[in-house]
Parts: sequence; C-alpha cells; structure tokens
Amino acid sequence: MRRRDALAGLVAAGFSAPAIAQGNRKLTMVTDWPEDMPGLISTAHHFARTVGEASKGRITIEVFPANAMVRAFETFDAVSAGVADMYHSYDGYFENRSMALDFYCGVPFGFTADELSAWVRYGGGQELWDELSGQFNIKPFHFLSTGTQMGGWFNHEISSLERFKGLRYRMPGLGGEILRRLGAIVVSLPGGEIAPSLKSGAIDASEWIGPWIDMATGLHQVANYYYYPGFHEPGTAHTLGINRRVWDSFDAGDRRLFETCAAAEYTRSLAEFNANNAISLRKLRDEGKVKIIKFDDAVLKALHEISKGVVAQAGSGDAISKKVYASYQQFRTLIMDWSDISERAYLNSRSLA
Repeated sequence: MRRRDALAGLVAAGFSAPAIAQGNRKLTMVTDWPEDMPGLISTAHHFARTVGEASKGRITIEVFPANAMVRAFETFDAVSAGVADMYHSYDGYFENRSMALDFYCGVPFGFTADELSAWVRYGGGQELWDELSGQFNIKPFHFLSTGTQMGGWFNHEISSLERFKGLRYRMPGLGGEILRRLGAIVVSLPGGEIAPSLKSGAIDASEWIGPWIDMATGLHQVANYYYYPGFHEPGTAHTLGINRRVWDSFDAGDRRLFETCAAAEYTRSLAEFNANNAISLRKLRDEGKVKIIKFDDAVLKALHEISKGVVAQAGSGDAISKKVYASYQQFRTLIMDWSDISERAYLNSRSLA
C-alpha cells in the first residue's frame, strides 16, 4: 500500500480528530528519532512534560518514536493528513514536498543557530514559513537546535574533491545535492541505521550531528576519520509541526503556550548540545583512536562555490519558495556584516591568547 493510501486509511478509521473531553486535550506527537536517541527524542519528551505542567495537566502529549505510530520519514505526511496532531523532525527530510523547507533547517554556508533564529523571529522568516507549510496543512515552529554540526565520518581521508566521486554518502538536504554534483552516491537513512550501514560497508561515509549524539550512536566505533566543519548544516534546527486544524482549535492562551514552550526548547537544546558536544569531543581526543581533521580550505572553497547554485535552485520553485529565498539571502547579507564584527572578530581575538 502506498504511503498516502495508508495515511488516508488511518484518517478514515477515525485517527484524525484530537481528543477533547471536558476541556482536556490529549495530543499525539510523532517523531523520526529512536526511543533511545539522547538530545532528540528527549527534547520531544521534555516539551511534552513542560506543556503538561504549564497547562496543569489540561494538555497531555503522547510522544511516539520512529516506526511506532508511523514509519520514519512519514511524520510530515502523517500530520498533514491529520493522522497525528504534531511532529518533531528535520524538515530537510521532506524536501520532496518543497525544497524551500530546507531554508528552515540547514543551508550550506548559511545561518548559524543564532542567525537563523534572528531571521525567523525578527526578519520575516516565520511569516513566510507559515505560508509555506500552510500549503500542507501545518503550522511550524522551531523546536530544537543542534548548533553547528560536524562534517561527517569517513573510512578514508578526504584530501581533495576527487575523493567524493563514487563515495556512498549519507547526507540529506541541500548538502546532499552538493555531493551529488561532485559525483557522490547520496543516500538518506534514519539516524538509527547509520552505524550499522557504515560497519557493513553499505555506505562509505555519513554526517550525523556532532560528537555527543554521534558517539551515542556508535559512529566512532565504525569510522576512523571525523571531519569538520559541518559546511552543510552550520546551525541545524528541527521543527515542531502542528496540524493546522488542531492549531486553529487552540484558543489564544494555548497558542501562546505552545509558541513559548517551543522557543524555550530551541534555546535549551542548543545549550545542551553545545555542553555535551564539548564533553564528548574531549573524550574523543583523549581516546586518540579517531582522527579529527579539518576539511582543506581548497575543498571548502569549492564546496562553497557549488553551494551557491544548489541554494539558488532550492529557492527557484513556486512563488512562496522565491519569496523565502529572497528573504533568506537579504537577511544573510545583513546579519553577516554584524556577525563578522561581533562574534567572528571576538573569536579570532580570543585565539590570539
């Protein structure tokens, strides 16, 4: 049975309506994360607890890991169809719906976590996102930030662009398209399948997130080379997508509650990832088994040049995609000027000591 047919069947069976009884709400959240994935599924559970406590038990959210209620990578469609009330995922997984979704989760050589938040909150990004995801019956919020990611795990050194040719590489989103243009064979796998695929030789390389989650997934045990920086996702954000009918059924107070709790999770999760990535990176260095290597500047420059065409193509679709791209590019130019004389200048000066 095709994906949409299966989802339609669930809707027809009566799974589309949020549970409402005597003012109480019981909502479902589907995710693309395994139950044992720290940082990702734990953020969904933390959000559910926070909403429950803030509403004094009036709103409860049941969180489903990947493949429990719907299969991995079907979360967006499930919420769009009303099978589930909300999803927590990375919108780049759903670029087959619209490439413009990539602008809200990870753009090669694009925004850092703070810059992305600035664009969405105060640069017009949220309004355009509402229009974009509204086409699919979804109200979106940023929900989690992993911060700057690593460049990925490899079974051999990447000394030049030629080494990408023929490489079986797990990378979703716009970063994956850059690698395709270099001749790589790009695949998309759920997080729980990456380590086994690297170990078996089904793939040659993979990006995931950063030292904390990568080590929890066991990637340091199946690959020897760990590259940085994560040019493909410099400030990765994940989405809380709420079924539009469910969102419209909330009163103003509940809407503010969800908006505020989602914003709090973005800030909290970024701190959690930064702290644990620092601890885990130290462990990797102390163990000394993995070579942690910076991509050569010549490689990064070439990737950056290719990325311009890839990003432009992502924003060349329908009218809303073009508006998202124009807004993104305009704010990128604006914020880079400030970032260069603030954070970049400070970090450079700190390294002088």
